[in-house]
Amino acid sequence: MTWSTRVGIVALTAVLLAACATPGDPGGEPDATPGVSPAASPSQTPAAPAGEFSAPAADGVMIGQGTVLQVGGAAPQFCLGGIAESYPPQCTGPEIADWDWAQAQQSETASDVTWGAYAATGTWNGTVFTRTGVPIPLALYDTVPLEDPLAGRQGSTGRQDLDRILQEIGVGEQLVASGVRSGFVTVTVVYDDGSIQAHMDAEYGPDVVVVLSALRSA
Repeated sequence: MTWSTRVGIVALTAVLLAACATPGDPGGEPDATPGVSPAASPSQTPAAPAGEFSAPAADGVMIGQGTVLQVGGAAPQFCLGGIAESYPPQCTGPEIADWDWAQAQQSETASDVTWGAYAATGTWNGTVFTRTGVPIPLALYDTVPLEDPLAGRQGSTGRQDLDRILQEIGVGEQLVASGVRSGFVTVTVVYDDGSIQAHMDAEYGPDVVVVLSALRSA
């Protein structure tokens, strides 16, 4: 149920209760100011996420570009989005299995943290990225320009609605990045086989949310 629907229900309930009250009841509460009750205000009632769902797995070998970071003896993570520019850096991402720092050139270690930026190939089961090839440092990797799905497009949804949708969207640990661009809400997830895009279209209508995948076919 969206926030606006909840507001409508609260307001309707208040009207019905007022109509059923005994006139002149000295023990009753003073008449409330018509409108939305404070308990239903946006600042006090956060919007529910627009659906949490299982992350889809990918068929075949995928490639991703990002920072691999390992803290101590914990499993390394494949950070496909932004990183905090501290030293050592900080970031989060899915676990990357079968990672071997001996095969990863140009890594750094400080304060029990080892990291490096790589293009890595592997498989994705919806939770864990399993490395299958030798990682290539991004400094040595020839990136192939990707087609911009928003090139030449302009969405028609108002900015206020876009900001609301941006706050509502819930894709759990799949989320890599999100924002508003060219009249669309853009959501980058670890991987989408089309099911996340279909979910967003059903929830908000077509041409409102554009879902992008960080992992792509190798």
